[in-house]
Amino acid sequence: MMEVMRILKSLNLKLDRTVRIALWSGEEQGLLGSKAYVKEHFGDSDTMRLTDAHAKLAGYFNLDNGTGKIRGVYLQGNDAMRPVFEQWFGPFRDQGVGTISIRNTGGTDHLSFDEVGLPGFQFIQDPADYNTLTHHSQVDTLDHIQAPDMMQASAVIATIVYNTANRAEMLPRKPLPKPAVKAKSLESGGAGGGK
Repeated sequence: MMEVMRILKSLNLKLDRTVRIALWSGEEQGLLGSKAYVKEHFGDSDTMRLTDAHAKLAGYFNLDNGTGKIRGVYLQGNDAMRPVFEQWFGPFRDQGVGTISIRNTGGTDHLSFDEVGLPGFQFIQDPADYNTLTHHSQVDTLDHIQAPDMMQASAVIATIVYNTANRAEMLPRKPLPKPAVKAKSLESGGAGGGK
């Protein structure tokens, strides 16, 4: 994601919306960093009380499965995004980018955004040695990163971020989810009120 920002900055592209990069902590412990950020800035998934900024966030894009070229995206059930990604992936089809899965995928920080009804997406990547060697291990080190994979991923994401930032409309959204925690019902104390 830092390379995405470098690309956008070095090309001096005009962006109609602000673009932010986020580097989270506490993902492995329950998405703690992204959940806290979303709760503070956009809304609480427990109550679905939303902030004014909720309506202003166009989208959130996540890359979190080690090295490995991008092959597509998980829509998180947001099928209205299918034609958008089909168009955006067009220039990258010769690089094998084109899979658009309606499925949800878990375990990454895009879920914190999705839980409050914001368009949040995780990219589909080649697995490389992520699930067999590096994932959650002491060999998850920089020497396992494949530079060509990261260059491809950076170009794909920079294009998607650019298109999102300059899109006339906000990205399509799913209906708002129900609160994660149901509100406690008020107990009636009878005609005279309760204690």
